[in-house]
Amino acid sequence: MSILAKLFLLVLAAGAGAFGAVSLSHGDLLSTKADDTYKAEDVTPKVDWVAAAPGRVEPKSGTIRIGSAMLGRIAEVAVKQNDKVEEGELLIRLDDDEARARLQAAETEVASRKRERDAQPLDKARDELRTAEDNVFTAERALTNAHFALEYELQARREGTGSDKRVAEARDELAKAKDKLQDERANYAKAQAKPDIPAPNRLESALQAARTNVAVAEAMLDKTRILAPVSGTVLQLPAKIGEMVAPSPDQTLAVLGDMSVVRLKAEVDEIDVSKIKLGGKVVVKSNAYPGKEFTGTVAELAPSLTSPQFSLRGARRPMDVEVLPVTIDLEGNPPLLPGMRADAFFK
Repeated sequence: MSILAKLFLLVLAAGAGAFGAVSLSHGDLLSTKADDTYKAEDVTPKVDWVAAAPGRVEPKSGTIRIGSAMLGRIAEVAVKQNDKVEEGELLIRLDDDEARARLQAAETEVASRKRERDAQPLDKARDELRTAEDNVFTAERALTNAHFALEYELQARREGTGSDKRVAEARDELAKAKDKLQDERANYAKAQAKPDIPAPNRLESALQAARTNVAVAEAMLDKTRILAPVSGTVLQLPAKIGEMVAPSPDQTLAVLGDMSVVRLKAEVDEIDVSKIKLGGKVVVKSNAYPGKEFTGTVAELAPSLTSPQFSLRGARRPMDVEVLPVTIDLEGNPPLLPGMRADAFFK
């Protein structure tokens, strides 16, 4: 044996003495790998949810964006941001001097035409129909006045000069006016359906045309008053007095929402649709509140799939999956704000 070989054996012996002899057969290696695999499976965490979906927080009524129905200048902003408003309450008023003048002129014309008609002998066969026409016009004017009365009482209460009782009375009068108009229109339809009714004469036609002008002028005046379509909270109010506005989906004057219940609108991938049930429990997490969980319940499932809105990034590709919009009612009073992104985990 050479000197180099002897030195190599001495080094091996020293190593064995320092660290202990190690001898593993092929079977030992297989056994060790199996044990490692078993341990890895044993520590795998259990998942207590069946599906997850991105979503966005919104009020119960959804986010309602309100714009103008006509070109005009803002003359009054009757509410402030965070104010709670009732359905029909005035939010914004446009300059309405011209609209009021047109309505007054149209009403004056109607009164004049009616006097002319009544002063002349008329066909008796049209008496019932004429009475029905008059009653419909009177009911329409009463309904308009009831709308203005409710608007006034709501604004007076906000300014501290009104009361809940007067608002309730105004709402009752508005409901009665609506019922009255419906009844009068039904009576007019019955009278008009009778056979052998003579055609209207010149004076009757002129009166009907004048009444039509009143309806047009009233519609123009109505467009100058931007009212709350639902009860809720004023979430945003970018409108400013003196600003010119126009009918445009890009010009939002106010944003409303019913904050009595906060919801999450989530989008579930189509492969997970069968796992989602009405009434199912949901855990919601948001990056705005790390470490916190909010509970909720599945309140509504959309009847069909749609393209994703929350999770989509970039141009849509043909292989992208469809999603099912799911509405989740959040329990309690969570601090989540409308517009926040959050993730839903369905138990």
